Amino acid sequence: MKHSANHSTTQRTRRGRGGPARRIGRSLALVLPVVMVLSGTLAVTRVNWSGNPSDSVLTASDVSTAHRSSRQAAKAPQEVLRDQLLAELQEKDPGVALTHLQAAVNGRPSLARHCSSIARALGRAAVRMYGPSRAQSYSRPVCDTAFASGVLAARG
Repeated sequence: MKHSANHSTTQRTRRGRGGPARRIGRSLALVLPVVMVLSGTLAVTRVNWSGNPSDSVLTASDVSTAHRSSRQAAKAPQEVLRDQLLAELQEKDPGVALTHLQAAVNGRPSLARHCSSIARALGRAAVRMYGPSRAQSYSRPVCDTAFASGVLAARG
């Protein structure tokens, strides 16, 4: 029994007191993450994200502002197409816009999933410009008659 009591006392002593290596390890465990985060943050703010050699240092807010403005400037292809076709509908007529929509989808198949929403937008715009009856006369089976459903939606 004396042997087991001595054994438990030794373990408690080792656990309770740490040597110099243990103290250094604990200090590093607390300080190292803070140092890494701060150095990473400073490195990101020092990168010239603009590509302009005159801008040597940017802050994090400058980077987020530049990202936001580039997002607004670069529209998605379907948005550009929709805007072009809406302008064409106003300048010419819905038939020409629908023909160009079909040609754009045939030429660029990735636009096919946006075809219906663009055609519906053209249908609603046609009703505003020409009235329901005349807008319906331009209807054709582009994008599964989505133009006609846009016309019907704008009527009611």
